[in-house]
Amino acid sequence: MKANVKWVEGLQFVGINERNSAVVMDGLPAAGGEGIGMKPSELLLIALAGCTAMDVISIMKKKRQDVREFSVGVEGSQRQDYPQSFNEIKLVYRVKGDNIDEEALKRSIELSEEKYCSVRATILGMPEAAGITYSYEIKS
Repeated sequence: MKANVKWVEGLQFVGINERNSAVVMDGLPAAGGEGIGMKPSELLLIALAGCTAMDVISIMKKKRQDVREFSVGVEGSQRQDYPQSFNEIKLVYRVKGDNIDEEALKRSIELSEEKYCSVRATILGMPEAAGITYSYEIKS
């Protein structure tokens, strides 16, 4: 999996994946940005909610649950001190459908949390933290 983040101006960047899907990132005006894109920390919350949402809806379909509407709300609070990592993240799963089995939903969420959601596992460092390395190039 590869992606590239390219600087546009100010604090605005565009992230592009291998399939040429793009997302605009920007800082808030108070930090010198224009506020027209998402903050990277917001993207982390969205990535977590999206990852578990895909898991849960897939599992619920396999369990033949008649899901008509589904969403995952996510809320995070960050520490005041840098690097301002999240100290709490809350997920709220909202399901609408006919005869939704509460135990099927609960088990689907547990499977996402314990086994399938790669974003959650990376955030929590399970089973071990990802190694991050870097290199650089200077062009003239």
